[in-house]
Amino acid sequence: MVAYALRKLIFTCIVLLGAATCSFILLHLIPGDTAEALAGPQASVEDVENLRRSLGLDRPLSEQYFIYLSNLAKGNLGSSYRTKRTVAEEIAARWPATLMLSCTSLLVAVVIGIPIGVYAAIKRGSFLDTISMIAAFIGVSMPSFWLGLILIVVFSIKLGLFPYYGRESLLSYVLPSLTLGLAVAANIARLTRASMLDVLNQDYIRTARGKGLKESRVILVHALRNASIPIVTIIGLQWGFLLGGQVVTETVFSWPGIGRMIVDALLTRDLQIVQGGILVMALTFTVLNLLTDISYAILDPRIRL
Repeated sequence: MVAYALRKLIFTCIVLLGAATCSFILLHLIPGDTAEALAGPQASVEDVENLRRSLGLDRPLSEQYFIYLSNLAKGNLGSSYRTKRTVAEEIAARWPATLMLSCTSLLVAVVIGIPIGVYAAIKRGSFLDTISMIAAFIGVSMPSFWLGLILIVVFSIKLGLFPYYGRESLLSYVLPSLTLGLAVAANIARLTRASMLDVLNQDYIRTARGKGLKESRVILVHALRNASIPIVTIIGLQWGFLLGGQVVTETVFSWPGIGRMIVDALLTRDLQIVQGGILVMALTFTVLNLLTDISYAILDPRIRL
């Protein structure tokens, strides 16, 4: 277990280095001048040059890259060009909103997706199985921004049931959680059905039924647990996706999370914020992948990491 954790730690460092390098290169390839954007349209050429020197943007790109990496190795993500606050402070201010939204969205996905997938597998070939899989296919295909706008029009503008702007109360979580959770639920339902169908044909399931066990115990204890490895995998990956910040959904609902922070920073060319947000996404994915792998050994003791 220790050796596995060390290998994963090394892999995490490599992923973060790759994410930092790619984000640095791509952001500096974006057309436009950061100093001019920050100085504003009324700034003189001298003001722009002074700002460029103060931010270190007049140095060669390679020198800027190594300065960025050296600061990153010290745990310094830099400071926002606009607010002058550190990137860590900006992320810490946005992280709770993204964390809570990802948790509620994942809860919606699990509560809807797993029961539908299990039921569809049990009733394979039935009318309800067909309908549930068609609904899952539609859920996977729907763009999140389109679904979000439809929910806003129906439940906020027409019915006035839920707010659609910001994070003011518990009701504010309903529409963005449904927007994110329904798409994830569709993926979970499809994979749960496929995994359950594979398990239900195994000999030990027929043996459990032959011993006279209740059907609910056969399904929940024997079948679902043995089918849970791919289900846990997709849940872990989707949670990492949600925790990384759902840019489109957070923008549609004006949600003050990591994704919205990155969009705002891109529009104002606040490169330090964008780079910090990308690193948070990469770190989130790798940590959740590690936790997912460890959970395999807990669910199935035969697996050795």
